[in-house]
Amino acid sequence: MLAEVGDDRTRFADPRGLKSYAGASPITRASGKKSSVTRRRIKNDRLNHAGHLWAFFSITASPGTKTHYRRCRDDHGDWHAAPRETSSRILGRLDHCLQQGQRYDEALAFPAPTDKAVTAAA
Repeated sequence: MLAEVGDDRTRFADPRGLKSYAGASPITRASGKKSSVTRRRIKNDRLNHAGHLWAFFSITASPGTKTHYRRCRDDHGDWHAAPRETSSRILGRLDHCLQQGQRYDEALAFPAPTDKAVTAAA
């Protein structure tokens, strides 16, 4: 994954650029009356695949990632968007770690939901 991102830390101005390059952020097309959200077809396929695998294996190994994945899947009802959203979240944290020179921290990437969020969902 790092080989596809490259060693130039200024290549992407913000995490959105990296997510778009990897195909993890959706495309929204809107006209006056209709709006459609679809996946990106033009992307770096190797980085997209690596992000998808990272998200898939994180779902099975990390409780925070699994909670995030299930919340996305249950909220949207879309089995295809949930891994992409999880990959997008992980890529955003990767960009943060590269920009700040920090190590990946599970507690910062996927914090436990607060009591307010849990009661609002119920």
